[in-house]
Amino acid sequence: MALSHELLLIFTTYLIATASPGPSNMAIMGTAMKKGRGAALALAAGVVSGSLLWALLAAGGVLTVLATFAQLLIVLKMGGGCYLLWLAFKAGKSALRRTEAAALNASGERVAYGRLFRQGILMHVGNPKAILTWVAIMSFAMKPDGGASTLPIIICGCAAICVCVFGGYALLFSTAVMSAFYLRIRRGLDALLACCFALAGVRLIFGRS
Repeated sequence: MALSHELLLIFTTYLIATASPGPSNMAIMGTAMKKGRGAALALAAGVVSGSLLWALLAAGGVLTVLATFAQLLIVLKMGGGCYLLWLAFKAGKSALRRTEAAALNASGERVAYGRLFRQGILMHVGNPKAILTWVAIMSFAMKPDGGASTLPIIICGCAAICVCVFGGYALLFSTAVMSAFYLRIRRGLDALLACCFALAGVRLIFGRS
């Protein structure tokens, strides 16, 4: 019974952390409204893959070792922060374009699903907080009284949460209603995305782990 309660606590905490507004969720929402369902799902798949990568490394004990090296965390913070600032720059440029010109460019633009998938991975892999989160989760999963099935349950449960949350954002915000709404708020949304990415990037670079 105690184990079930602890698993429920882990999944609830992970769900709240995953579903709460952040760079990844904002990027998926914006991509879904701007480029459609397929593009948003490609980005979401990259984010999920990045999370599962950290999960598998944590399960193998790699993250516990890596988390002890402050230099590595600093490199990840700098790299991830700079990447978020680059995304902020791109979103800011889009916000400055007139709506008519942006719509004309978008109509002839081919969606690069591979690039969006890589963007999703980089957004998550470049965040050292993901390392610390999975180290904390695995500290429970590896307890002697946890049982052999605890680790697979946690990884599969968190993976399912990732797929449902990020995939849900992609599906919800790619509807015709949201796409039409995007045309009216495009510049404001791109400006909001730019601020979100910039704030996250600055906090990642200058904040404490």
